Amino acid sequence: MNDTVKNDSSPAGPAAERTRERVGRQRLGWIVAVAAVAALSALVLMRAGRGGARARAAAARIPAVSVVRVEREDLFNEINVPAEFRPYQEVDLHAKVAGYVRDMRVDIGDRVKAGDLIARLEVPELDAQLAHDVAVRERAQAAFRDAHLDYTRLLAANRQHANLIAQQDIDSAEAKDRTAAAALGAATADVRKDRTLMGYTRITAPFDGVITKRYADPGALIQAGTSSDTQAKPLVRLSELRHLRLDFPVSVDYVSSIRDKEPITVRVQSLGGRTITATIVRFTDRVDSATRTMTVEADVDNRNMQIVPGMYATVSFRVADHPDALAVPVAAVPSGSTNVLIVDRAHQVEQRAVTLGIETPTMYEVRSGLDAGDLVVIGNAAQLVTGERVEPRLESLD
Repeated sequence: MNDTVKNDSSPAGPAAERTRERVGRQRLGWIVAVAAVAALSALVLMRAGRGGARARAAAARIPAVSVVRVEREDLFNEINVPAEFRPYQEVDLHAKVAGYVRDMRVDIGDRVKAGDLIARLEVPELDAQLAHDVAVRERAQAAFRDAHLDYTRLLAANRQHANLIAQQDIDSAEAKDRTAAAALGAATADVRKDRTLMGYTRITAPFDGVITKRYADPGALIQAGTSSDTQAKPLVRLSELRHLRLDFPVSVDYVSSIRDKEPITVRVQSLGGRTITATIVRFTDRVDSATRTMTVEADVDNRNMQIVPGMYATVSFRVADHPDALAVPVAAVPSGSTNVLIVDRAHQVEQRAVTLGIETPTMYEVRSGLDAGDLVVIGNAAQLVTGERVEPRLESLD
C-alpha cells in the first residue's frame, strides 16, 4: 500500500513548479499589455469624442439657410374670362313689299346656300299694277310710232321741196314726237319698277347659313320691311354657323395687353371641357363706361357644327408678357418690402434693395438690384442678421 503513494520530494516536482511560475508570469504580462492597449484606446476615443463634439458645436453655430439661384425666365400673367359663341353672320329676312305668303320653302334647321329661295309672296295689287303699266306702255309705244312717223315724213318732204310745208307744222310734229317719246319712257320705267317690286316677292338667302327661326306660314300677311309699322315682322332668321364669333369682355386693367392675332385658349364646358386654340381678330378699341370692359372677338371654325351659338366658354390668355426677365420666388420677398437677403461668396448674409416688376402667382420680376446667379434667401429670413455667416442650401423650384 505504501509503494503506491507519490513522493512530492522527487526531482520532477521542482521543475513542474518552475514551469507553472513561468507560465503565470507570461499570462500576467499579457493581461497588463491588453489593459494598457485598452486604456490607450479609451483615451483616444475619449479625445476624439471631445473633438467631434466641439466640431458639432461649432457647426451648430453656423445656420443652414435655403437659397435659390436668380435666373432668367419668361414671366407672364394669365387671366380667365367668360365668353359666348354667336353666329358669324345673322339676319332676320324681311319682305320689301307687303303681301301674303304664297309658300315657304324652308323650315328651322334647313341649310341653305346664298341665292336659294326662302319664300314667295303673293301681291294681287302688284300683279294688277304691272298689267296696267304694261298696257300703258303698249299704248305709249303705238302713240310714239305714229308721232315719230309723222315727224319724219314732214322732215323728208321739207328737204325735197323747200318751203313746201309750213315751219309751224314741222315744229308741232316735232313736239308731238318728243311728248310721245317721253310718255313711252315713263311707261317703260313704270313697268321696270313693277317688275323690280315683283322680284321682291321672292325672298332669297343673302349668304350660306342655317334657318334658325321661322316666323310665318303660308297665307300669313307680311308687312313691308321698309314700313315704320311696328307690326312688320320677318319671315325667317338666317344664321351662319360654319364660322362663329367668340365675344368676351376684357377689364380695363388689361386692355393695353390686347393685341391683334394674339393666341388664346378656349375651354368649352358644354363639350366636356374641350379646348380650342384661336386668335384675337378684332376688338372695339373702346372701354364701355358702364362695365369698364372692352369687347374682344375671336373667330372659331365650326365646320363640324359641334358648337352651337349661345354656348358659354372660358377664354384664357396672357397679359403683361415679359420674356427673359430676372426672376425670384415670391417667398424671397417679404410682404410689403422691397428688400431681399442674399448669401455672398463668403457665405455671409447681405441685404439688397430691389426694384420689382410684374408679379406672377409664384415669381417676381426683378428690374434692378440683383444679378443672374445671385443666391437669394427664401423662407423665414427674420432670424438672420446682415453679415452673419451661414451655410447656403440650394433649393429647386421644380
